[in-house]
Amino acid sequence: MLPNARRELVTWEDVDRLIDQLLPQFRREFTAMVMITRGGIVPGGLLAQAMDITHVLTAAVNFPAQIASEKAKLMAWPDFLQFPTDDLLRGRPTLIVDDVWGSGRTMAAVKNRVSSAGGFPETCVLHFNPYRNLFGGARPDYYAAVTDAFIIYPWEIQRGGDEVFLPS
Repeated sequence: MLPNARRELVTWEDVDRLIDQLLPQFRREFTAMVMITRGGIVPGGLLAQAMDITHVLTAAVNFPAQIASEKAKLMAWPDFLQFPTDDLLRGRPTLIVDDVWGSGRTMAAVKNRVSSAGGFPETCVLHFNPYRNLFGGARPDYYAAVTDAFIIYPWEIQRGGDEVFLPS
């Protein structure tokens, strides 16, 4: 997180409203979903249930953190720790889901992999941050809200190794 970034806590009720904002936006029927771990698992599960998508897959993407300069770090190639095989994506309209589009690197990498496997990818996030976007005019195909804040989702609060403790 950027040191001076505004933080915004999102509640479960907010998540419900964001999902409700997304559902009427979809222009096609998807036969597959790729949820980007870890942030896309909860919104992806909610969307898969609401849209009756049963072919649900995951992609785990890592960008190297131990790079000397910030500019070089942004240009680093992704390491796909886990990704569906091509035969699971080929010919399928595929919804790629993550929680937030910040720089856009993860979503772009996954979308390109799905496309190169012969799938027909479209991207979806709860929050789009155009101020951090590294891809010019590129944006998610579907998003529920635009923000300039560092978003804290209800599943990130006071649990696990990446827990976020909120001030009392």
